[in-house]
Amino acid sequence: MEGHGPGRRRAIRTAAALGAAVALLTPSLLVGCADPKASDGSVRGIQRTLDARAAAVLARDEHSYLAQFAPEATQLRAEERRQFHNLAEVPFDFWEYRAAHVRRDGAQASADVELRYRITGYDSAPVISARRVELGLRDGRWYVTADRPAKDSAQQLWQQGRVRAVHGERSLVLGVDQDTARLKALAQRADRAVPAVSDAWPSRWARRVVVLVPASLEAMGALLGAPATSYRGIAAVTTGETGRAGATPADRVIVNPSAYAVLGDFGQDVVLTHETAHVATRAHTSHATPMWLSEGFADWVAYRGSGRTASQSAPELQRAVRAGDVPPALPSDDDFAFGAQPDALARAYEGGWLAAELIAERWGEKNLTTFYREVGAAKSRAGAVEKAMAEVLETTPEHFTVQWRNHLRERLGG
Repeated sequence: MEGHGPGRRRAIRTAAALGAAVALLTPSLLVGCADPKASDGSVRGIQRTLDARAAAVLARDEHSYLAQFAPEATQLRAEERRQFHNLAEVPFDFWEYRAAHVRRDGAQASADVELRYRITGYDSAPVISARRVELGLRDGRWYVTADRPAKDSAQQLWQQGRVRAVHGERSLVLGVDQDTARLKALAQRADRAVPAVSDAWPSRWARRVVVLVPASLEAMGALLGAPATSYRGIAAVTTGETGRAGATPADRVIVNPSAYAVLGDFGQDVVLTHETAHVATRAHTSHATPMWLSEGFADWVAYRGSGRTASQSAPELQRAVRAGDVPPALPSDDDFAFGAQPDALARAYEGGWLAAELIAERWGEKNLTTFYREVGAAKSRAGAVEKAMAEVLETTPEHFTVQWRNHLRERLGG
């Protein structure tokens, strides 16, 4: 499911509706601005502390890492020591802090900081996490005295406990308080999902996926920077930013351990394939892409070649159609909103899937993927679907809606 804005997140399926080292360290550059009281010297000194901390993470140098924290901040140092060990199994090839808006008051300072990191072999662009860092000056050197997520920012997995890493052939599964066998099973499913998605989506993508498995629903909410209740019953979420086509920071598939566990083998395969489809299409998904298309396409990929009937894959929508309640229009973005009634949310996903299926069957799979890319390439939502339908499918949204409603009756009305 997608929200709106620069940090849009995709939440995927409800469980009921189913039936992600040492390396070269690039010197950090100061961005943003500084308070007039923060001299160039203090700003450079603060950045040096942050750079030394980043270098220590990459070098796995615990002594140097802890040396960047104020000696009197014993609780902070103890917490940072735990986090340093928590991330020991995560293979980073890049870790950087970028300070902005430095504010100094005598021997104290604070800064808005971007933590940027990449996982070796998986991320072509960094994950970005906003932090608020406080520092103190002692003997001419700046030390970190506090470090916390910025307002509305999310936790990182290693802040929740020791991370266990399982490497698949095409996947990396990172879990906290999870049995190794469960993480291996997830890696196997993700490994199967990657080629299945590549077969349906011929455009270039990384063909690798990172899956995070927090300890609980509450921990999942913390990773997403949102109330846990928003994700109750959601089997998995794909995080990432959308904007202009081609601007694609690293994605993570986050599994809700409780909702995912109640699914059968087929349901779990569908979830991982659906999520992986979102990762693959990220570069061609933008603010212009309606949810019915992005979610419907991901479900189409997940069910493609499965042999499942429409009755099995769209039970909620079938009940509505057989009761004479054929939707008058394609699902709106609001129909995919968190907190919607499970049956209504299921109907939105099922309607999107059948729209993608209709395009694939009537215009061909190649035109479906071309249509997806063309919509995502538009500069704004207004007119994006209309233009792509005219150029790729040689139809209009009004005519397509009529065909879609007929498709629902044909597939679900018998």
